[in-house]
Amino acid sequence: MKEIGRKHPVHQPVYEQHNTPIIVYVTVCTKARKPILADDVACTLLLEAWRAAEAWLVGRYVIMPEHVHLFCAPAAYETLPLESWMAFWKSYAARRWPRPSESPVWQRHFWETQLRRSESYDQKWQYVVENPVRAGLVARSCDWPYQGEMNILQW
Repeated sequence: MKEIGRKHPVHQPVYEQHNTPIIVYVTVCTKARKPILADDVACTLLLEAWRAAEAWLVGRYVIMPEHVHLFCAPAAYETLPLESWMAFWKSYAARRWPRPSESPVWQRHFWETQLRRSESYDQKWQYVVENPVRAGLVARSCDWPYQGEMNILQW
């Protein structure tokens, strides 16, 4: 799937390795990178959408003005494909978006990486949690209000 001047990610199915948890690192952007996410209303709506999308569990997350980073894991052994889960919660949030003038809310595609070992989770989280500092939004990552952990994803 390739359009002129634009690359889209190839979504590989997640795969199970013997006795290894499935944790996926996801980045999803707003349409045209509109800075509409980093406020209390949008954050509350995203948390609600993730709770409603029960097939996968959201672990740690950082909501930036124009994109979201999150770690997720299947809620059960047999679960929806990641693409279906993403489509569900993005649609859920978009249908309830409080400011209709900001629609459409999401880019169609997203980027994901299945983590291979526990060190990857910690390293990716350290990178993600520093995003607001690198963007000049706060001096310390702990000061960014739009981050958290919904579920503990055990490695």
